[in-house]
Amino acid sequence: MDAALLLNVEGIKKTILHGGKGELPNFITGSRVTFHFRTTKCDEDRTVIDDSRQVGQPMHIIVGNMFKLEVWEILLTSMRVSEVAEFWCDTIHTGVYPILSRSLRQMAEGKDPTEWHAHTCGLANMFAYHTLGYEDLDELQKEPQPLIFVIELLQVEAPSEYQRETWNLSNDERMRVVPVLHGEGNRLFKLGRYSEASTKYQEAIVCLRNLQTKEKPWEVQWLKLEKMVNTLILNYCQCLLMEEEYYAVLGHTSDVLRHHPGIVKAYYVRARAHAEVWNEAEAKADLEKVLELEPSMQKAVRRQLRLLESRLQEKREEERLRCRNMLAEGARLPRSPDASHPPSSLPPPARPRSPLAPPAAAATGPAATALTSLHPPGSQQMPRHF
Repeated sequence: MDAALLLNVEGIKKTILHGGKGELPNFITGSRVTFHFRTTKCDEDRTVIDDSRQVGQPMHIIVGNMFKLEVWEILLTSMRVSEVAEFWCDTIHTGVYPILSRSLRQMAEGKDPTEWHAHTCGLANMFAYHTLGYEDLDELQKEPQPLIFVIELLQVEAPSEYQRETWNLSNDERMRVVPVLHGEGNRLFKLGRYSEASTKYQEAIVCLRNLQTKEKPWEVQWLKLEKMVNTLILNYCQCLLMEEEYYAVLGHTSDVLRHHPGIVKAYYVRARAHAEVWNEAEAKADLEKVLELEPSMQKAVRRQLRLLESRLQEKREEERLRCRNMLAEGARLPRSPDASHPPSSLPPPARPRSPLAPPAAAATGPAATALTSLHPPGSQQMPRHF
């Protein structure tokens, strides 16, 4: 182990635990850095806060992409590939770590780290800042303290050596990639590759939503982006229709119409989903709304109404046949013993016999024959089907 090395940054000490390979990588802007990390407190027990190896996935950051914990970029750019180093970082560098840790934990649990913010009102968000949902992180947020990061650098890739995900793009790059993703989604849809098409539409939506966060809601540029988002959402819903995810379609289209009640295509797509789940009244109401907003779609609406009526007629016929079969099956069932033998013709119930009495002889004669005839050997009452 090398002696502690002071980086040219206040409040950081580095100790190399295992030397790396080759020269220092070229950490140009846009490079993707892959590494494992373990975060511990500076107490005697070195209490572990997070460990990427326990999660089973390494961490990635993009150089120059303003990562939440800026100090990590400083630490990583001092390392060689395969190097393992320990970094002591003072409180001035670790204040936002609890927030980062919360996001990482939620992603590891398969949750959306921004969901709590997106679906609560302003007052709820204000109170949400008082807790991160994890006791150890709440304690760390209330009382910031120095932390130790043990990092192993696994890989450094130049921007041209990996496929950049949409969240890694700059605003200009996002704006340029949206029409590309939109066109690719349309192409895949025409080929019947609906799952792949929906993925392209989703990526484009994420790009636009990120761009919207930079704009003031309901102003011109925000509304322009919103219009593009709604078009992509409805394309995505058409993929879901083909994959028979009808209730998901109802949810997405209803959300669009809640904010933008004049979008004709949303009513049309929702009507098709309603028809598939037998919501006759809702489907007809949406199709009537389509005609009200866009009379030129009369031909398409009539086609959907004919299709809906045909499917409903088929369903009614199926139900009628099912009911008739149930009644016929019920008529074929054996009648109950009470119906075939009036109470007066049945033998009286046997008197209880003392458990100490000797076993009775087998019954013989007409009475025995009558009892046996009620339940022939091997017979049993057929179950009713509903």
